[in-house]
Amino acid sequence: METEAEARFALEELPMPLTLRPKVPLSEDHLLRFCRANKGYQIEMEPNGSLLIDEPKGARYSHSLIALSSELYGWTEQDGRGISFPDVGVYLPDGSMRAPGVAWLSLPKWQSIPADDRDHFLRDIPEFVAEVRCRTNTENGLTSRMERWIDAGVQLAWLIDPFRKLAMIYRPGQEPETLLQPETLNGEGPIAGFALKMKRLWE
Repeated sequence: METEAEARFALEELPMPLTLRPKVPLSEDHLLRFCRANKGYQIEMEPNGSLLIDEPKGARYSHSLIALSSELYGWTEQDGRGISFPDVGVYLPDGSMRAPGVAWLSLPKWQSIPADDRDHFLRDIPEFVAEVRCRTNTENGLTSRMERWIDAGVQLAWLIDPFRKLAMIYRPGQEPETLLQPETLNGEGPIAGFALKMKRLWE
């Protein structure tokens, strides 16, 4: 078996983004170890076991994601109805694994997860997710990604595009709503009461 150092070296030598198809789909434990051995890379899995790997994101993405996750975390701690996660792995009903920029899971769902399973990927679908666009994302790819979250059972999803300074709101059974350079994004449904100030994300 490869050591963690060998796994990192292997990825660093390959052009990004890339798709790897293991002979046998990785178990959850093996996938988790692979992700930990290659911190900084975005690693996700398709239903057929193929691994989708992309290079570490740039400074603009990191700045925007930190602004988003810190605001959501602060509100979540005060609100007390759920748990927020930055860049957590989530298993979807089709067997794929995706890692949203941030996710919010209601407290009853979190409390139902056995303590020993809380170091693994989430298997309960978060009620809310938000994604931040980076330079390598395509419009079609992002649209498909957001629709996939809604199809999986997410109740509310935000796509934030710092390059075009717009936000798209996804809800089940509705067409996406586009907001041009909003000053604030107001939560609803599962995160009613959350208000994200957008100034830091547009900088």
